[in-house]
Amino acid sequence: MVSTTAQHLVTGTILQPFPSLLALAEPWNTIVIAAVAGVLGMGLVKLFDYLRKRDADKEAAQIIELAEVEAKSRRKEAEVEARELALQEKARLEEENSSTREQLHERERQLDKSEDAQQQRREQLQKQEKMVENNQRRLAEKLDDANRHQKELDDLLNLERQTMHKLSGLSPADAEAKLLERLENELQREQGALVLRYEKQAAEKCDGKAKELLITSLQRYAASHTAESTTSTVDIPNDEMKGRIIGREGRNIRSLEKATGVDVIIDDTPGVVIVSAFDPIRREIARVALDKLIVDGRIHPTRIEEVVAETQKEIEVDIRRHGEEAMQEAQVFGLHDRVVELLGRLKYRTSYSQNVLRHSIEVSFITGLVAQEMGMDSELARRAGLLHDIGKAADHDLEGGHPKIGADLLKRFGEGPEVVHAALGHHDDIRPDMPYTVLTAAADACSASRPGARRETLDRYIKRMQELESIATGFTGVQQAFAIQAGREVRVIASARDTSDESAAKICRDIAKAFEEQLSYPGEIKVTLIRETRIVETAH
Repeated sequence: MVSTTAQHLVTGTILQPFPSLLALAEPWNTIVIAAVAGVLGMGLVKLFDYLRKRDADKEAAQIIELAEVEAKSRRKEAEVEARELALQEKARLEEENSSTREQLHERERQLDKSEDAQQQRREQLQKQEKMVENNQRRLAEKLDDANRHQKELDDLLNLERQTMHKLSGLSPADAEAKLLERLENELQREQGALVLRYEKQAAEKCDGKAKELLITSLQRYAASHTAESTTSTVDIPNDEMKGRIIGREGRNIRSLEKATGVDVIIDDTPGVVIVSAFDPIRREIARVALDKLIVDGRIHPTRIEEVVAETQKEIEVDIRRHGEEAMQEAQVFGLHDRVVELLGRLKYRTSYSQNVLRHSIEVSFITGLVAQEMGMDSELARRAGLLHDIGKAADHDLEGGHPKIGADLLKRFGEGPEVVHAALGHHDDIRPDMPYTVLTAAADACSASRPGARRETLDRYIKRMQELESIATGFTGVQQAFAIQAGREVRVIASARDTSDESAAKICRDIAKAFEEQLSYPGEIKVTLIRETRIVETAH
């Protein structure tokens, strides 16, 4: 390409003015043009190489210069950043040093205060030591005076005794024997008179005191338990509903109480109405009926009677169903319809917070298992265990304790003598003549004492024991106190150094009085105070 261009340049510029020469030199023209073109091409190539190299050198120099500038700027930035970090580290170290110095100063102040307090305690101890030394010195002087007076009294007594012997003409042994005989006769007469007098006083006060103690014990023990076991609560949406339940001039609440046979208590307690009755079935009917009336919203005497009648039918159906379910669960069949109904009523009865129906089923299982292990009739044992508390379902309607009521009912409805005797004697009220009675009583005790069966009773028992011990240990001179025999007796250990025989008797009486004033308990609590002196030596 370069040679062709050079050829055109030579022919077009140099030989164009001479056409005759151009025609003559045509054969040589090609060679010359080619040579010229080659020379020119090589020159152009070298020129282009030179230009490219010069541009590359300039560009490299610029890049190096830019790199040096950037390196200098980065070095300056690094130096600035390093100085900033050094300043921050220096500030942090100064802050730490300042905090450490403050802590050291605070520690020094605390040490100074501690040293001052120790110095004050040392001074107080020195003062107390001086007081003790003075007291010991005065006590020693008083002891010397007392010993001197005692010696003088002994001398006077000896002189008086010798004078009496001389005047009476009796030896010391004879005089002592006659004096003791006279004193013994006088004491016997006085003792007999005192015994007769106190027996008469005790007989006069015994009857009244016994009645007072019995009534007081019942009142103290039964108040809280009765309130918990004879009431049910019904939640109401607002206080306006209380007015609707009461009705105009109280006609609604009177209709509800008359239809159900319970007492409805409406007080200042927000959001709650209390239903109170000893009969758990009536209380449950009233509670369910009141819930329905509150949901319905139509509360008037006619509607109340309708809802109560409807609820009573539902409860009767539930009672029958609960009795049949218990009978199936315990695998006891062939019961009289009235017995099944009574069994279902136990669903709504509790004893010391334990559901009586679940308790009866547990007793049935335990009695059956024990009888099976002993080779006895397990079916009969389960029957006796299931029906042992059936009297609790009718003790609101019949007089007497639930064992006798249950035995009479079972006998009336055709149960066997083993089942009747188990219901009558499961509380050891009579002599257990049949083995199934013993099994039922043992299973009844196991179910009642099972952990968690009567949780409220256990909590109250533990609380009562702790209260007894805490009250007794609060008296001066008492070291330890132990409540035993389910809280019916408290053993108190008194310090022999801090108490005497007379003060120990007073402490024992004060503890008994404190129990009477601060606690509610059935029966009586015996307080036994023990005071002894122990001296121990070791022989080596």
